[in-house]
Order: sequence, then structure tokens, then C-alpha cells
Amino acid sequence: MSQHKKNQGFRIAGSILISMIAFSFCFWLSYLLTNFIYRYTGTPAKPWTYILTGILGLYIFAAGVKIIVDANSKKFKHFGRDQIIEEALDAMKRITQGDFSVVMKVEKHDPFSELAETINKMAHGLGTMENLRQDFIANVSHEIQSPLTSISGFAELLRNNSIIAEERVHYIDIIEAESKRLSKLSDNLLKLSSLDANATPLSFSKFRLDKQIQNSLLMLEPQWSEKNLDISLELEAVYVFGDKNLMAQVWINLLHNAIKFTPNGGTITITTSNGDYEVVCRIADNGIGISDEDKLHIFERFYKVDKARDRNLGGNGLGLSLVKKIVELHKGTIHVESEVGAGTIFSIKLPK
Repeated sequence: MSQHKKNQGFRIAGSILISMIAFSFCFWLSYLLTNFIYRYTGTPAKPWTYILTGILGLYIFAAGVKIIVDANSKKFKHFGRDQIIEEALDAMKRITQGDFSVVMKVEKHDPFSELAETINKMAHGLGTMENLRQDFIANVSHEIQSPLTSISGFAELLRNNSIIAEERVHYIDIIEAESKRLSKLSDNLLKLSSLDANATPLSFSKFRLDKQIQNSLLMLEPQWSEKNLDISLELEAVYVFGDKNLMAQVWINLLHNAIKFTPNGGTITITTSNGDYEVVCRIADNGIGISDEDKLHIFERFYKVDKARDRNLGGNGLGLSLVKKIVELHKGTIHVESEVGAGTIFSIKLPK
């Protein structure tokens, strides 16, 4: 027999012995108490004497057990409560120091389980936000560094007096294009930041959505005319109640993307229609399309379906993020359908 089993046996035997002694003590105390009572009441028949002594002994034993159990229970609860509070304070201290890997143990029937779950959720949420913040800073730094490098490099080349006039004009065009790209990036970042913080109050009014889309197309006519694109319009007269300037940004961004990713001689179809409770606008092209994996991320900030191609075309990955933010501020939805090589359809639904 192992030493562990021997020790366990001794503990059990000891517990039984202590219980027997306690039980005997309680009945001895009961016997003394009943004899004391009988001095004043008279001694009853022997059967009743045994019964009363037994009942009183059991009551004394039960009362003693209850007192011991309650005392230990309070001590255990107090210890457990202090330990959980100490762990919670330690977890929150780690979170304030930037450690979001905190995970508190959650006991199913523990009265403090809700506190532990709340701290775990807070740590997870803050960790996610911190990752997004770091990604955002890295993306902004990258997007700013790229055009700045081009501007610096070509400005240095312009110092060379031996370059021919044609090259000089080419370098100046590149510097101008990269400067515009930086300006657009800054503008989009400021708009997104302002919308996220609700710093810019929306100016709502009723206006013709179909007319606004036509005006946006006229603004972009040099781009789609240069690529000889066929623009098909199926526009019902639809009215919406919203911020006219912000909604104009939606159509310019979506149409600009459609033009950018549609090959020369391609087709872009724009439709508007009235529903019972909402208006629907669809912008469809027969361009390069988007893969299923990319469709899951296209509304994320700085996400680019094809980073190399998008950079050459002047994108910064913020246009669709801005579109989605504006549509959501108008209590609307935006949905994308696309297949690689088969074009893309953006559907925007806005409440009337």
C-alpha cells in the first residue's frame, strides 16, 4: 500500500474518531441538561427519558455542526472574495499599462463571474483596438512615405541642368501627381476622422438623387471619355433626405473606382429605383472584378485589392471606407457583388 493511501486512511479514521467523540460529548451534555431539567419537572417514564435525551443530544450535535460549517463558510467566502478582487485589480492595472493579454478565470457559479467576464471582454476589445491603431499608423506612414519619396527623388533630378525639356516636364508631372495624391489622402483622412468623431454635424435636406448622380458623372467625364467607356443610365426620379455634399462624395468615389477598373471600351451601368420604404442605386461595370476573399475586406481602411495596380492608379485604400461610413450615417446599406473578370456591382439602399 502506498504512503498516500496510508495517510488518507489515517485521516479518515481520525475524522471518524473525532466525530464519535463529539457525538458522545453532545449526548453526555444532553444527559446532564435533562437531569437538570428533571429536578424541577420530575423524571418521566424511562422510554420518554431516553427519547428526550436522544432528541436533545441530536439537536446539540446538529447545532454545533452548523456553527462550525457557517464559520468556515464565511471564512472561505471572505478569502475567495478578497482573492478575486485582488486578481481583478491586478488585471485592470495590467490593462492600464498596455497589457491586453489579460484573461481572468471564470467560474460558472461564482458570484464574481460577471466581473471576470467583463474584464476579459474589455481586455479583448482594447487589444483589438490597439492592433487596429497600430495597423492604421503603419498604413498611413506607408502611404505618406511613398509619394514623399517620389517627390524628393524627382525634385533632386530637376537640379540637374543637363536634362532635356521633355524629361523635365515628365518629372514635374510626376511631382504634381504625387502631391495631389498626398492631398487626397489627407482630405480623406480628415473626413473619416471628422465623421468618426461626429465632429461635423450633418446638414439634411431633401434632394433628387438621380440628378446628383448625373452631376457626378459630368464631373468625371474627362476620365470616362478618355477610356471611351459606354455609360448606360436607367435613372428613375428618386428623392432622399440626407446630407447632399456627403452623398455626392459617395457617387464620385464609386464612379471613380468603376472607371478606374473598367478596361478601355468597357461599360458602366447606373440605375436608380424606388421601393416602398427605400431607394436603390446600383453601379455596375464589366471590369476586372473582385475575388471572394477580397470582398470581405474592401471596406476596410487602406485595404487594396491589388496594391501594385492601385498605387499606379493613385488610390490610397480609403475611398470605399469613406463611402461605407457616409452610407451608414444615413441609415443605409452598401453591398457588393463581383466575380474576377466578370465585373462588379455596388448596390446602395437608402431610406426614403
